[in-house]
Amino acid sequence: MMELTDEQYERIAPLLPRARGNTRLSPRQVLNGLLYMAEQGCKWRALPERFGPWHTVYMRLNRWAKAGVLERVSAALLAEQPAAQDWDALSLDSTIIQLHPDASGARRRGGARRSAARAAVGRASSTRSPSTTAPSSS
Repeated sequence: MMELTDEQYERIAPLLPRARGNTRLSPRQVLNGLLYMAEQGCKWRALPERFGPWHTVYMRLNRWAKAGVLERVSAALLAEQPAAQDWDALSLDSTIIQLHPDASGARRRGGARRSAARAAVGRASSTRSPSTTAPSSS
């Protein structure tokens, strides 16, 4: 499991804001919680207790993201990397993005529900075909 080493944390600690308010969680615990979430892809409520209350970790990370803290840390770490790395070719893991079943083309449990008239005509159109219109009386 990924967690920050002492050396890694010492490199980024100066970039993190000073603690204010609730200081039960160290910035290192919060960052390790973020790494756990990134590695496991679980929901926030499934965050193990050793990282602290999930809501506290979430709120602090959210606040840091809005303040640009995570971007500054990322930029500083990328600046230390050799130029041989191709940082333009990054991708996001979308395995935890959930769609509504209708959006994914899932079949309905009871099969498609069509009216008897549509089933007889054989198409699911809302317009009338000439064969289904009543003959005009003249």
